[in-house]
Amino acid sequence: MNVFERLFLLLLTMFSVTMVSCKEDDDIIPDDDDTEDCLMGKWYRISDFDGVPRSDVASFTIGDYGYLVCGFDGTSRLSDFWEYDMDRDTWTQKANFPGAARNSGVAMAVDGKGYFGTGYDGSNKLDDFWEYDPAANSWTQRADFPGGARYDAVAFGVDGKGYVGCGYDGSFLKDFYVFDPDTDSWEQLYFDGCKRSGASAFVIDDKAYICCGLNNGVYADDFWRFNPSTGIWTQLRNISDTSEESYDDEYAIARVSAATFVIDGSAYLTCGESGSLCTDTWKYSPSTDLWENVAKFKGVSRKAQASFSNGKRGFVLAGMSGLIRFDDVWEFHPDEYDKDDY
Repeated sequence: MNVFERLFLLLLTMFSVTMVSCKEDDDIIPDDDDTEDCLMGKWYRISDFDGVPRSDVASFTIGDYGYLVCGFDGTSRLSDFWEYDMDRDTWTQKANFPGAARNSGVAMAVDGKGYFGTGYDGSNKLDDFWEYDPAANSWTQRADFPGGARYDAVAFGVDGKGYVGCGYDGSFLKDFYVFDPDTDSWEQLYFDGCKRSGASAFVIDDKAYICCGLNNGVYADDFWRFNPSTGIWTQLRNISDTSEESYDDEYAIARVSAATFVIDGSAYLTCGESGSLCTDTWKYSPSTDLWENVAKFKGVSRKAQASFSNGKRGFVLAGMSGLIRFDDVWEFHPDEYDKDDY
């Protein structure tokens, strides 16, 4: 073999290694030039939920514990309540929810306690509201939600107060209310966005964000940030391709019943339904107000699932696809690559 043939073989080998570098080794993070077809992030299936499979379940997080309450198993509304230890990957059943068994309620955490209310019991829409104390493992009924009975509302807790709004009561809604646990009282808060049910919310740096949902048959594509210190809503970039700029050319984020969680100051949105069930996952960066497509959800496509995160780890679980309900649990690792996505 002459020197030119040897040089050609060397160059060919180097080219082949470069082309497969991001496909053959999960532990290698490729150079920027090699990531054009690589989606960041990797999903891991972890210990299954110990309760029965379900959808339309509410969830909240306190510290390193995620909580699931109520839901629908395809036959019955449920009232059981579960705690997930993120460090030990174990489930513990806690005190049952004492109100009516239901699905499609809302939940959030405020100052170390959980709050849950609204929903549907199979016959009636509901407006009751409850507090869970993890130290005492007990529930206490608080002042009813003043906006009226509804389900598929959206909620978040921030800056010592809880917020509940939107949803469906026979019509799509956009009203919003703030709950003060210290006074057990509600105050109406004006929301600038469109009506919606099945919306998604997350909190980053003491500011809340709302997106997605369904508004009279149309998937909402407006996106809002709420500052509790000023009480002002700010509209951000739409979550679909609605501008003349190129940043949103690939946006396909708008959907209903999506899961959201926060890891290291970025939000992640996955699953849900937009004409069909979704597995694509999107990462939101508040500093740029831009979304990036990351590794798709590895479980069966679904909607009406639950999610929780402690700011460092994010989980998606339960949900439904057609008549099937799920009890699997998935954790997302944002800094890894999954070769199956290339």
